[in-house]
Formats: sequence, C-alpha cells, structure tokens
Amino acid sequence: MVELTSRQRALLADKLPDVANIAAGALLFGQFLSDRTFSLPLAAAGLALWGFLFGCAVVLAGGDQS
Repeated sequence: MVELTSRQRALLADKLPDVANIAAGALLFGQFLSDRTFSLPLAAAGLALWGFLFGCAVVLAGGDQS
C-alpha cells in the first residue's frame, strides 16, 4: 500500500475534484456538443465517476495524518 505524507495527501485531495469535473464535462456535457444522440449510460458513467473521484478526495482529506 502506498503511504502518502500529509502534504501529498492534501495535494491529491485538492486536485481530484478538478479531475472529477473534467471527467463529468467530457462524459456528460460533451455529449451536447457532438452529433450523436444523448447516451444515458454514458451520462450515468460520467456522474458515477464524478461522485467516485469526489468521494476519494473527501476520504484523502479526512484521512489520518502521518
């Protein structure tokens, strides 16, 4: 298991929501810019990935300090 220092954990917790927003933008909102029809499974995957990454950020931010 990877052991992170408190600074590494804080940096990762700070950047994960940025990645989550990019994933949601690409998978959910990006569909409105394409010529394809709206895909509900792709939108659901975008929302699920967004929630997962935000959850990881919360866990990292609230984890035990080393």
